[in-house]
Order: sequence, then C-alpha cells, then structure tokens
Amino acid sequence: MLVYEATKSEFLNDVFNDELTNNIINNFQEKIGSVNKSEVRSWDNSMQYMYRVLGDSDIPKDAGVAIEYRIPYSSKRVDFLITGKKDKKESVVIVELKQWDKVEKVEGKEAIVKTNFSNGLVETTHPSYQAWSYASLIKDYNETVQQDNIDMYPCAYLHNYIINKDSEPLTDNVYQYYVDKAPVYAKGDAKKLREFIKKYIKYGDNKETLYKIEKGRIRPSKSLQDALNSMLQGNEEFIMIDEQKVVFEEALRLASEAKRTNTKQVLVVEGGPGTGKSVLAVNLLVELTKKSMVAQYVTKNSAPRNIYSTKLKQDLKKTQIDNLFKGSGSYVDAPNNEFDVLIVDEAHRLNEKSGIFQNLGENQVKELIHASNMTIFFIDEHQKVTLKDIGSIDLIKKYTNEYNGVIHKLKLESQFRCNGSDGYLAWIDNVLQIRKTANSNFIGKDYDFRVFDDPNQLLESIRSLNENNNKARMLAGYCWEWPKESRTQSDIPDIIIPEKNFGISWNLDNTLTWAIDDSSVNEAGCIHTSQGLEFDYVGVIIGDDLLFRDGKVCTDYTKRAKSDRSLFGIKKMIKEKPEEAEKLADTIIRNTYRTLLTRGQKGCFVYCTDNALANYLKDRLEKTIEYKSEEFFNTNSLIAEDKSSYKD
Repeated sequence: MLVYEATKSEFLNDVFNDELTNNIINNFQEKIGSVNKSEVRSWDNSMQYMYRVLGDSDIPKDAGVAIEYRIPYSSKRVDFLITGKKDKKESVVIVELKQWDKVEKVEGKEAIVKTNFSNGLVETTHPSYQAWSYASLIKDYNETVQQDNIDMYPCAYLHNYIINKDSEPLTDNVYQYYVDKAPVYAKGDAKKLREFIKKYIKYGDNKETLYKIEKGRIRPSKSLQDALNSMLQGNEEFIMIDEQKVVFEEALRLASEAKRTNTKQVLVVEGGPGTGKSVLAVNLLVELTKKSMVAQYVTKNSAPRNIYSTKLKQDLKKTQIDNLFKGSGSYVDAPNNEFDVLIVDEAHRLNEKSGIFQNLGENQVKELIHASNMTIFFIDEHQKVTLKDIGSIDLIKKYTNEYNGVIHKLKLESQFRCNGSDGYLAWIDNVLQIRKTANSNFIGKDYDFRVFDDPNQLLESIRSLNENNNKARMLAGYCWEWPKESRTQSDIPDIIIPEKNFGISWNLDNTLTWAIDDSSVNEAGCIHTSQGLEFDYVGVIIGDDLLFRDGKVCTDYTKRAKSDRSLFGIKKMIKEKPEEAEKLADTIIRNTYRTLLTRGQKGCFVYCTDNALANYLKDRLEKTIEYKSEEFFNTNSLIAEDKSSYKD
C-alpha cells in the first residue's frame, strides 16, 4: 500500500508549494489511520532533504517517487522509494530516512545500535539492516518483483548525523555486512546519495514500477521456500514423531481447505510441557511457506521466537527469515484474512491489549483470527503465568463463532520432556498441590530430581552437566530485583542468598538467545526467558513466594520482585476483590514454578529459600516409588488412570 506516489517532478512541485505534508497526512489517515505529530515533523524535515537530493537534472523527471509504502504481511513501512530503469531493467532505490543525531554501538547483538528517542537511549536495528531487510521482504513476497526480476537497491540517509572520522560507530566493522548491502549516508553526503540514485535510475518509468509493486500478487518466493526447507533438513531438533505428524497433516489439510473454500478455519492444539508443540509449529511454518502460503509463527514471549529462528537459520547471517517470527501484538491493524495461516505458539500467554502501554487493539485472540484465513493455536491453560494472560479455549471459540469460522480441536499427549515420563509431570502437580493425581509417589524411573541444601553446589552441578552439550541452565522464581545497571554485566549478582554466600546475575540484556549462548550457564533465567523452551537439565532456585506451612504448600505474592510485571495490578485487585485476587495470584505463582520445574528433559535440581519447603520436597522425594525395569510396566495402569485428569 502506497501512502503517497508521484513522479519526481510532481514530488518536487509538492515540496516547493508546501503541499506535500498535507497530501501525505490526508492519504495516511484515509489508508492507515491517525497520524502522530512526530511523524508529521519527520516528513517535514526529511522531505526537504530529499527535495535537495532529487533536484538534479540527471535524475529523470518521470522517475517514480513513493512515500510510506507499507510492506504486505508486515507492519513495516518503507520511507522513500524511487523507481525507474537502469538500461532496460527496472530498478527500485529504497531510502531509509532517519532524524538521528547520535548512535552507539551495541556489542553481542547482530545489527543492533542505540540512539536517542523521546525516552532516552534505546536499542533499535541498524538503518542499513532496516533498508536491506525491507528490500528483501519485497523481493521475497511480491511475485511480480520476482517474475519481472525488478532490482532493489537499499540505502540509509541520516541527514542530521555527523560522521566521526576517527571512531564511527555507525560504520563499525560489526555492521560492515549490512553497510555493504545498504550504504549509509550522513549529513553532508547529499551528493554521494545523488550518485547512488543516478547509478540505478538512469531512465524514468512514469510510476509503472510503483504500480507493479502495489498490485503484485503476494506469495513467498521460491528462493525463500528453498532456503527454509534446506535449513530444516537434517536438523534433528525439528524431527516430528507420532502424534506430532498426525496433527501436522491435519493442519495442512485444514489450511488448504480454508484457502479453497475461503472460510475461516481455527485449529486448537492442546498439549502440556514437552509435547512438542513448538517443534510442530516450526515444521508447519516451513511446510506452509513451501506450499506458497503466507504464514507466520507468533508468540507473546520473545524468547521462543528468537531461539527457534536462530536454530532454524543456524550459522547464517540475520536474514529475512526473521520476518516469519512475530510478536502477538503485530496484528492490531491487519486487514481481514491478510495471511493464509498464523501459527500461534504459547497461546495461553496472549494479552487483551497490545503495545508498550497496553493501549492498542481490542483483543489479541480476536485480532489473530481476524488477520488470518486459518489460525492455529497451541495452548496449555496450566501455563498462564501473569495477570494479563487471557488466552483460553473458550475465548478462541467465542471469536471463531463471531467470524463464522469452523473450530477444530486436537491434543498432543506424548511426552518428549522429562525422559518421556508422564509420571514426573503429574507428580509435580501433586507436589505443588495444583491438583490431586493418582500417582502421587511415582516420579519416573529415569528422571533425575534432587533437592540441594546449598545453591553453590546446585550451580556447580549445572555447570558440570552443561559441559556436555550446552543444554543445562539455571532458573529462578522472580523474587529478586532486576536492576538496569546489572543487565549487561554478569559479574554483578542479582539473586543473592547471603547466608549461603551465593550470588548470580539474571540473564543479560545484550543477547536475544540466552538459552543457547555458550556462557549463559553462569546466569539465571526467569519464567519470561525460559517458557516455551527446553533443556536437558535445569537448576531451579525457588524463592520466598513459595512456602510450606501447616502441612500445605502456600504462596506469598508480596515476595515477588517489584520489577516483575507478572502480578502488576494485583494490589488494586486485592482492595477491590480480595478473595478472587488472592486465588488468581496463588494460581499464577504455582503455574510459574510448574513451568520452571518442567523445563528439563532429563533432570531438575532444586534449591529452596524456605527450609520447610525444602524438607517437604525431600520427604516427597523419599516416598517416590522406584520401579525396577521388569516392574516398570506395572505403572502403565497408574499413568493411564491419571491421564483422565491430566491435560498434558
């Protein structure tokens, strides 16, 4: 969608006559929505600079000019497009415009810089990466661009930014890959930008290329399909077995039916910890893209998105694959049925409102169903861990009916976590007194569960196990503050247990892939950075929000750290509806530890700050029934009996 389109001469006239900004505002309001003042100031400022750049007679008068082109299936908007021909070939120059006057390099994160926004220094993507990724997106999803072999030439223009010739962060070596793909121009570089444009726009096209881009059929390119497929091949972490394959085939059938009949199809897949929901979701993403459908993998929590996209692309550079992995708040303004399929992992974590201030949209469940011809929800209602988590099967049913859609339900039962043991998962529920289970003393023959008296020994054990394959991690309940000053330094402890002379930092902010980074074993993850992921072994520090008193496991929401937003708003709720609020807080805390304690496939080691809770866990551990191999089959009836009440 183009907010503004013109020939070069029309653009120059609009700027000269002070009509451009009003034209953009009117078109923007008609096509997209309300305009904020900062965008208006940005257009006023940047377009004066582009006026000077394009005021060269060698740039054809009938070259096409577009402003604010919204890339289909994305919330991204390209600032400035210039179209024409280089010899006989159609060309598009993409210009990413920035008002920035300051840039800081960010170590350890690919293509990330810091710059000044209204709320101070903030991390954002490097402008060269932005321009290049937009060009890649258009090439990957616009069939006309693919078939007509239209060339894309991205660049960035920071017209207020002064290059530091001695030590320039913007063009530092860590960003060289993307600067080579999309040159960056700064204050005083107008002539260089002109030369860049003239190199590729030698002849005008009277906006024809703009119309091709605007009207082009949207579908994933063959090169993107092949790249995704090759990344999945031979990657053992994404191999499906048993029930996963059954759900996979049914989901593909429903996606084809949704497209053929133009009816909304909604598939709900229930599955507890370790049932392979995420592996199945990634396989569906790849296969649907291979079938030329526009699909995206969606989660509220960024940790699974970052990990699975990184695992999928393996050692490749940051690529357009990142556009396939989106946050759940990305669909507030999406048109009806814009996507063929949206695959929603951890659907229980969906929120009502979106945006930093929770002020955008109506309801994420509704928006996802609205935006897609078919929506697949992977859900475990026992893993709601914040007050804002509203994803539920009932809510999915409600909005499916509202859109006259057809809902389907499937279930994943087989366990890939906890050494294939349904017993351990049920035992944890029983231990945490979440529900009664038949096998209250059965933990599983091969699962390694230990209670430590010293957190230092716990950490040492996890470090030792991590040496094998980098699949052991420390986790903790959110009972310790996470101050900003410690978020980039692992030598500043956040989780401090003074009586044990123990300290460890929370996972750092300078990486998006804590769960698979080599040095992360020396940091502790929380519910927000570990939910939806799995390890071989986890060491879990249980804080003062989970206690054992008078023969019962109980919770204390007041012991949660202030920096944790999981229970934000609970104090107000306590005043208004105390009984309901306390019950909800209790459920969230138990669900949080249930989730943390089931992240390990082979073992879980625990340290409790509450001695009574530690003694209770030891007592329960001592009572577990250890079956010899020849007796193991006797437990099948126990597990089968328990499955009737166990939704995992």
